[in-house]
Order: sequence, then structure tokens, then C-alpha cells
Amino acid sequence: MSKGFIPAARPLVGDDERAAVDAVLRSGMLAQGSEVAEFEKEFSAEALDGRPVVAVNSGTSGLHLGLLAAGVGPGDEVIVPSFTFAATANSVALAGATPVFADIEIDRFCLDVESVRAAITDRTVAIMPVHLFGHPADMTALGALAEERGLKIFEDAAQAHRASWQGRRVGTFGTFAMFSLYPTKNMTSGEGGMVSTGDAEVARRLRLLRNQGMERPYENEIVGFNARMTNIHAAIGRVQLRKLEGWTRRRQENAAWFDANLRGVVVPTVADGAEHVYHQYTIRVAEDRDGLVRALKEEYEIGSGVYYPIPNHRLPSFNRPTVLPVTEQAAAQVVSLPVHPSLDQEDRERIVTAVNALAKAGA
Repeated sequence: MSKGFIPAARPLVGDDERAAVDAVLRSGMLAQGSEVAEFEKEFSAEALDGRPVVAVNSGTSGLHLGLLAAGVGPGDEVIVPSFTFAATANSVALAGATPVFADIEIDRFCLDVESVRAAITDRTVAIMPVHLFGHPADMTALGALAEERGLKIFEDAAQAHRASWQGRRVGTFGTFAMFSLYPTKNMTSGEGGMVSTGDAEVARRLRLLRNQGMERPYENEIVGFNARMTNIHAAIGRVQLRKLEGWTRRRQENAAWFDANLRGVVVPTVADGAEHVYHQYTIRVAEDRDGLVRALKEEYEIGSGVYYPIPNHRLPSFNRPTVLPVTEQAAAQVVSLPVHPSLDQEDRERIVTAVNALAKAGA
């Protein structure tokens, strides 16, 4: 007898998070304050080997403010992948710059360095790799290209908390990096984002931009936003952060079990020297991907996700004539299966049984 529907994602929020929120509510200090400051220190130590961070109200705000703090604006171009959530390119456009779309590697869905090289113009100021689905982009090759051409690196690490490349944590390579704390991410604060930077002036500008342009009350130095994180959200995030390492191990264990048991589909690969944290466990299905997705839900009560069926360069908001064949292939083939830490062995076996049966039958 089935235990019921297995969702594609399941935020894990329990009594610890509720108690932390209640403590903030009882304190009466609900807006940005000491909880946020402590969360910034703890996230820096746990996820970034001590690199400073600035907390904001969403991942998208983090990208937007990071770009502005790094001096990106009208007339500039930033190279981004098209195979990602629209916030990556949106943030560049919101800063007044132009997103230029490059292709990806089919095995790991991150920026392809040669496609990036071909996209560079005399207006290019930066490359923004996305560590998609929890796998780090090739920061060795992209970093070398950026140094060769005098470009900055900005990291979209929205899905990659605790991931690493060649022993170094993502979020420590670029001028800035953004981590999302949306409910479906590997950890959450309810809503929010963290921006890491090793540049003291960028960090100061981030703090100004998130708070109406001021560090001290009523001393507005620049035009800014209200992009602050609240103490309520930070309290949730602090509890979740303490659980992140264990949850990451569980995701990796689930992924390893799927790797060993799935048949008839292309399972994720991990680059040498990369630590994948499996925000998503994304397979590729050569034929009738959408039929498999429907059958998983209707016949087996298993949720899944198709990220991202319309590449950014073909969205009405951008509508660029760019030719990105690998991006198009991925958009037509990918399916993300449940990999969250709450899966038990019965769940894993049901997922594998369903995918193997449907793949063999051609969905």
C-alpha cells in the first residue's frame, strides 16, 4: 500500500524553527537586528570558510544589489547561462546592464567556457556562472578566462550551499556570490538571501543598498532599497544552518543510491574535484520526457520538476536570437527527481522502480 504522494521538494521546518521564531516575537525586535548579525557570522563560518556575508530579503535582491555594489550598470554586458532561473538574467537587466547568454556543458548543466569565450565583447565586464542544481561550475577554467580578459566573476550560488570546487567552497571565487534561502532550497530562512564578498568596499555598498542607502539612521549616503532581512527570518535560518551539514550528507546518500540503481536514463555526473550538494537530482530522458513526468505523478504518486523548459534567451522578457544547442537539448530532456533529506528507503525504492519501469516502456 502506497504511503502517499512523494513531493519533488519538501521544506523541513519543525519545532526548533517555531521556538526560534517565538523567541523573536516575544522580544519585540522583529526587523533587522541582532539575529541577522549573528546569522551572517554563522553562515560565513559554516558555508564560506569565514568569507563575510551580507543578509538580504531574497536571492534575487542579493544578485541585484551585488551587481550594483560591484559597479555594474548601463552599457555593461554580463555573460550568463540561459539554462537557469530567470532571476540570473533579470538581475543583470535590473542593474541597467545587458545579459549575454552562453551555452552550458550537457553533463553538469553549468557554463561552457568556450561558449563564454565566444560571447565576450568589448562591453563585457563580468562572467556570472550558476552552480546549477548544486554542482559547482568549472571555476578553474572560468577563472582563468576571466583573468586573461580582465573580467570579474560573480557567482550565482542560489542552489549550492556547501558545494565546493577543487577543495574550495563556492561563493569564495568571485567579487560577490549569492545564496538563496527560499523554502525549497537546501536550507531556508522562509525567504531571504546571503551575499558573500571578500571586497570590503563592495560589502559596505551592499549594506548601504539594502537599507535605504544608510548605515547610520537618517544619514543616507546613496539611493538605496529596502532589502533587509528580518530577525524572524534570520532566526529560522540560524536553526536551519545547524542542520545543513547533515541534510547535505543525506542528499548525497540519496543521490548515490539513485546513481547505482537507476536504468535507462542519464544520471547526473560529478566533475573530478567537485562536491555536488544535490539541490536537485536531475536526470536526462532522451524520449518523451513529459510523458514520464505525467506517469510518475499519475501512476506512481511521485512528484518531479522540469527546470527549465523555456531557456531564458527564448523567454518573452528577453527573446534573443542566440543559438545555444546544448541548452536546448537540456531543456527538452531534463527531469529532477525527489532527493530531499526526508526520503526514506521505501521512497527511494518506489522512485527507482517507477523510473526504471517507465524508461523501459518508453513512458
